Amino acid sequence: MSEDTTVFCGVDIADRASQMVVIDHDGQVLEQSRVRTTPEAMKRFFGARDPMRVAMEVGTHSPWLSRLVASCGHEVHVANARKLRFIFQNERKSDQNDAELLARVARFDPQLLCAISHVAQADQAARAVLRTRDVLVRSRVQLTNHVRGVVKAFGQQLPPCSTASFPRLWPVVPEALQPALAPLFSTLETINAGIVALEVQMEQLIQQQYPEAQHLQQIPGVGPVTSLAFVLAIGDPSRFRSCRAVGAYLGLVPRRSQTGECDPQLRISKTGSPAMRRLLVGCAHRILGRFGHDCALRRAGERISARGGKSAKKRAAVAVARRLAVVMLSLLRSGQDYEPFHGLMVAESAET
Repeated sequence: MSEDTTVFCGVDIADRASQMVVIDHDGQVLEQSRVRTTPEAMKRFFGARDPMRVAMEVGTHSPWLSRLVASCGHEVHVANARKLRFIFQNERKSDQNDAELLARVARFDPQLLCAISHVAQADQAARAVLRTRDVLVRSRVQLTNHVRGVVKAFGQQLPPCSTASFPRLWPVVPEALQPALAPLFSTLETINAGIVALEVQMEQLIQQQYPEAQHLQQIPGVGPVTSLAFVLAIGDPSRFRSCRAVGAYLGLVPRRSQTGECDPQLRISKTGSPAMRRLLVGCAHRILGRFGHDCALRRAGERISARGGKSAKKRAAVAVARRLAVVMLSLLRSGQDYEPFHGLMVAESAET
C-alpha cells in the first residue's frame, strides 16, 4: 500500500462478533460497527471498501481472517499481543477501545505492532498434524502416569516400559483394579493407533510437500517430527538476515534488561513457538546423552557443562539447542550436506 493511505481499521476479534473501528488520516473516527466473525460477513465488510491499513491482534481467528482481508486488497498487520501491553492492560478496556487503539497505532507507525506473518493454509494444515500428535503423546503420558500411580497406591508396581507398549501390561494389573482401569487401557490403545496414523501422515507430508525436512534428518538426533516442525516454523529461510538470528526468533537467547552500569544475566526470552523450542531442547539432550554422536554440537555442550555452576547441564542443553537451530537453518539456506565438525575451530575460539 502506498504512503498516502488515508483510512485505517482496527479489528478486535471475538468468536461470535468482532468490533471494527475505522479512522481517517487525521485520527477522526469514521465508523464503529460489529461484524459477525464468519468468512461471509467479513467478506461483505471488507470487500466493498477501498484499500485500508488493517490491524488485528494475533489469535485463533487471525490466520484465516488476515488471508481474507488481504485478498480484498487491504494491507494487513497481525499485531503481536505480547508487545501491546498498553492495550490489554488498559484500565478502560473494551472491544471498542481495543479496536480503536489498534487503528491508531496502525495510523501512527505500523512497526509498533511488531507484526507477525501467518503461514499459508497448506502449512497450517500440516502444523495441525504435528499439534494433534503432540496432544495425543501428552495425553498418553498422563494416562500411563495415572495408571502407575493407582497401582502403586494399591501396594504393587508395574514393570518399566515405554508408553507405546504400556497397554501390554494389562495382564499384570491387579484384578481388583481392572474394572476401574479397563477404560484407560482401551483409550491408550486408541491413542497409540492415532499416533501411528499421524506419523504416517507426517512421512507422506515430508516426501510430497516438504522434502527439505528429509535433508535436515542428516543431523543425528533430529527426526521427522523436529525436522518437519522446523521447516514449518521457519517458512522462507531467506527472511532471516543471518542464520544466528533464528536463535532469537525461537526464544533461545537471553533476555536483556540493561540500564546504566547494570546488565544482569537473565533467562532465555522464550518468544516464538514453545513446541519448536521444546523439540530442539529434546534433540539437544539426545546429542549430549550417552547415545549421542561425537560432533561440534556435542563438544560445545560438553565445554559449557564442564564449567560447572548452577544448572550447568540445562544451560548446555539450551546452548546446544540454539546452535542446532543455527545449523538447521544454514542447511535449509545452503542445501549442503551436514558436516558434524564444520566450524569446530571457530566455535572453540569463540568459547575461549
